[in-house]
Amino acid sequence: MRTKKDYIKGLTKMKRNLYFDGQLIDRDDELQMRCLNTIGTTYDEAEKPENQDLMTAISHLTGERINRFTHVHQNKEDLHKKQDMTRMLCQKVGGCIQRCMGIDATNAIYNVSFEADKMNNGATQYHENFKKWLTRFQTEDLIGCCAQTDVKGDRMLRPADQPNPGSYVYIKERLKDGIVVEGCKVHISEASVADEVLVVPTRALRPEDKDYAVAFAIPGDWDGLKQVVTIHSLREREHYQRGFMPGSTDSYMIFENCFIPWERVFLAGEWQHGGVNALLFALFHRHSYSGCKPAIGDVILGAAALAAEVNNIHKESHVREKLAEIIMVTELGYAAGYTASDLGGPQVFMPGKGFVPYGPGSFIPHSIYCNVGRCLSGESVWRESEILCDISGGVTATFPHEKDFMNSETGDLLLKYTKRNPNMSSEDQAQFWRYLGDSLCSATGGIRNIGAYHGGGSPIMEQIAITTQYDIESRKKLVKYMAGMSGGDREALSKNFTKTK
Repeated sequence: MRTKKDYIKGLTKMKRNLYFDGQLIDRDDELQMRCLNTIGTTYDEAEKPENQDLMTAISHLTGERINRFTHVHQNKEDLHKKQDMTRMLCQKVGGCIQRCMGIDATNAIYNVSFEADKMNNGATQYHENFKKWLTRFQTEDLIGCCAQTDVKGDRMLRPADQPNPGSYVYIKERLKDGIVVEGCKVHISEASVADEVLVVPTRALRPEDKDYAVAFAIPGDWDGLKQVVTIHSLREREHYQRGFMPGSTDSYMIFENCFIPWERVFLAGEWQHGGVNALLFALFHRHSYSGCKPAIGDVILGAAALAAEVNNIHKESHVREKLAEIIMVTELGYAAGYTASDLGGPQVFMPGKGFVPYGPGSFIPHSIYCNVGRCLSGESVWRESEILCDISGGVTATFPHEKDFMNSETGDLLLKYTKRNPNMSSEDQAQFWRYLGDSLCSATGGIRNIGAYHGGGSPIMEQIAITTQYDIESRKKLVKYMAGMSGGDREALSKNFTKTK
């Protein structure tokens, strides 16, 4: 396994294809260092002996110890540990750890490539191609990102019906030694600091959409790929530093006549598996969310409790009610993810068939509980900000700039009038309001809320998954029995529960 220093050094050797604010930038540009430090935490923590069990695993391909972020889940314990690892790391950086995109895409493609080969009766070698790629990914301890979301063009039209065929990334040409792709993927987290980009479909496909059923992996600086980057960092401070300054990036990834050799292609026209690939990545990513969102809930809970303490209202009953609300959402989201791990296995839900075996035997989290946890915690994002705003008051929006505290004419006066709780220093109270202002009033704070709401799929997508996969009919039969209606079945629910387990 490599170190954070090795990771950043590797990025410096990549070609320049990052555009930010109209300029070409390097991957180790100072503007990206906050993001690099955030992801670098995954290397720093993996080096600690006390984290070995949580942050590393034994590769089923090589038998070597690897970073868990490159691992394919072999059992329910792997799923549990991925969730707990994500929560631990997100606590340390105060938000998204960024690296989960790679592990979630890796696990999705691992299964889909196997099933596509099986459908093709050995005519394709997608799974072997992917295992060779995965071996290098694990051995070199690389960072992967997942390029899933397409620009989509006219939202009322399916991929093959779009006037601009590149509205979804598609196979423009098939050659003897590979394929040529074109299109644009958007909102791609950490792509500007990733070693490898895993590209997967974004939706269910029809036979006429077969050219859009494409999955592949390429380095982030591949010929034919341009990245237009948005960098999310908090305003720098000169005098009153935070304990940790997080950072993140997103990219528009533009593929123009981009050649992909066959050994890097894992799906190419198998439309039946395009939608499964999209859903599987979303499923694994929603499972990761049951680790990161509880960690963010931990931070929000701490901020709300401190806001109440700074304001000296921490013993009021309405504060207790709001803290309990945050705790309930946080731990229910975690519990749903834990249950998804515990009920996981080598199967997926297929409409009209229920849960069916899928893939070469690796473990997939239970879809109902992944979606329940993600939807519950995703919908709570704005409510949690409302709670913070309610408890803190307007001071977060109007707190003076740090240099005013350094000014001899105003500094002591500001500290004097900042103090609210007599049992806490004015300096600590001021530092807290600076921190909370970062969370609630900065551009980055707003971006994080939108990301927490939409990342891994908007709540409407989880609602669709929940209601289409949940056995509502057995519940209706149970009530029909209790009501004395025809078609009732007293055993319907127990039958369904046994089947689900």
